[in-house]
Amino acid sequence: MYDNTRKLIRHFTEDGTLPGASYAFINQQETRQYREGLAALIPHKEPIIENQQYDVASLTKVMLTTTVILQLLENRVLALDASVQTYLPDLSAGQVTLRHLLTHTSGLNGFIPNRNALSASELKAALLRVPVEDSFGIEAKYTDTNMILLGYIIEVIEKETLSAVFEKRVIQPLNLRYSTFHPADLAQCAPTEKQPDRGVIRGVVHDPKALVLGDHCGSAGLFSTLNDVSRFSQMLLQKGQLDGIRILQESTVDQLSQDWTPNGKLERSLGWDLKVRKKDCYLFHTGFTGTFILLDIKKQTAFVFLSNRVHPTSDTPVYLKKRDQLIDTYFAEKEAEIL
Repeated sequence: MYDNTRKLIRHFTEDGTLPGASYAFINQQETRQYREGLAALIPHKEPIIENQQYDVASLTKVMLTTTVILQLLENRVLALDASVQTYLPDLSAGQVTLRHLLTHTSGLNGFIPNRNALSASELKAALLRVPVEDSFGIEAKYTDTNMILLGYIIEVIEKETLSAVFEKRVIQPLNLRYSTFHPADLAQCAPTEKQPDRGVIRGVVHDPKALVLGDHCGSAGLFSTLNDVSRFSQMLLQKGQLDGIRILQESTVDQLSQDWTPNGKLERSLGWDLKVRKKDCYLFHTGFTGTFILLDIKKQTAFVFLSNRVHPTSDTPVYLKKRDQLIDTYFAEKEAEIL
């Protein structure tokens, strides 16, 4: 299955694009999992182990934050077109709604001066004051600010820390056994980048804002495994339920494949990016550390990819070009199988 895609992943582990990868192809209820390369290169080489935990970075946004927001929308606890100020009165941008946050059309500038020197409370205060740019409502500009604010809204509604809400509403019901904000065994975690001030980061979140915000961060912070991310993906492919446990309503999952931006022309769903390929619509999301989920809800297929491509150093422009090549190869093989 997907021999060319697998061959390309193997090549990327050999040419230094990434140290290794754990990945899966899902076809309806069948999941095939694979490993290539290594989990660590420094201080010594380590193989990828069973239940290898990866810092999945921005997959946190769709696996956890988006999923809980969708649940709250289903229950009418939240209103999609309500002003964010309804829930976060201290937000300076009164024109921004939940729809804008979910579709990254808020125009909120994600730049925070002296970000790394701020405490969690200081960073939150700064995020609530970020200005709205001219792109508001008419362009999709991806920024972690949107999902961090959605995380704060969840905490206001649920009156618990965000990580506790995630545990209760998503992680435990789906039996995601190795998904957590707090890995118990650092040796189980694939290391990420070697940085001058942090050394080789391992078992601690790579993302700088998530490092500060900890259990209150809706944009990053989750560590997970290939099996767990595949189970989450299966839940969506099976229209919101898995093993008899319903996480989302079927109608909610069906509607994720449509454009939810204010003008309906920017190819963004609620929380998810949309990839339209030969009239097929895929849900797509990536993580900076080298992860992505690609879902075809209609045909019940998925490509789940976990790596620590920032280990030991990050070469983002090179990686992004090769990631696009990888996804195009997968699409070509998938379409050839259908023919």
